[in-house]
Amino acid sequence: MKKVSFALVMALSVGLHAQKVKVAAAADLRYAMDDIVKAYKAAKPNADIEVIFGSSGNAYTQISNGAPFDIYFSADIMYPRKLKEAGLAITEPRLYAIGRIVLWSSTLDVSKGLGILTEKPNIKIATANPEHAPYGERAVEALKYYKLFDKVEKQMIYGENISQAAQFCLTGNADAGLLALSIVLSPAMSTQGKYYLIDYKTHKPLEQAYVILKQAKDNAEAYAFTEFVATKPAREIFEKYGFTLPK
Repeated sequence: MKKVSFALVMALSVGLHAQKVKVAAAADLRYAMDDIVKAYKAAKPNADIEVIFGSSGNAYTQISNGAPFDIYFSADIMYPRKLKEAGLAITEPRLYAIGRIVLWSSTLDVSKGLGILTEKPNIKIATANPEHAPYGERAVEALKYYKLFDKVEKQMIYGENISQAAQFCLTGNADAGLLALSIVLSPAMSTQGKYYLIDYKTHKPLEQAYVILKQAKDNAEAYAFTEFVATKPAREIFEKYGFTLPK
């Protein structure tokens, strides 16, 4: 399908019933994507955008098994590439942001860095399941980089996704978390604790990308929404939540 410009769709659809767009999005986008959808709907009130958040790996599996999504925003570009190779995506993966991981706690002095995790016995550390969540995988890589993983492995608590791992920290089920910067900068966490930004050189980059899926081949609204993601208002939202933006 020929790409439809955001401006053209906006002009043609004024006063018309918009096509529904169902989005699968990585859990680290929970707050940023909510703000982006709100900004999009401010310009286009009749837009119908539904976002389902979860781990990138689980969303990939669901889409591979036929889940009816129109757009997939992943925290790891690997998954969109696989969908494209499998013929399930109709656009090339497009990088929309680069994520960062942090050490967060409401009780520990995280300014000391990851070493603080070994200073006290039985510290519970939350992160996302590295089996299917990119942020959890990168957290484990960072711990291994500092030769800490073997020392704290038994203290790790894994959430289904990075948002659930953050909830473990907020509810006191974990003393610290290896979390997404975009989550800890949210209103829900920014006043509840402090974070330490983990050096990006300690893990593989969190290159986050999206694809438009096969189901959306005739959905002009899906194309318009992804074009909006590349506009200045959307990019400013990504920056607000700590994402590094591609050029």
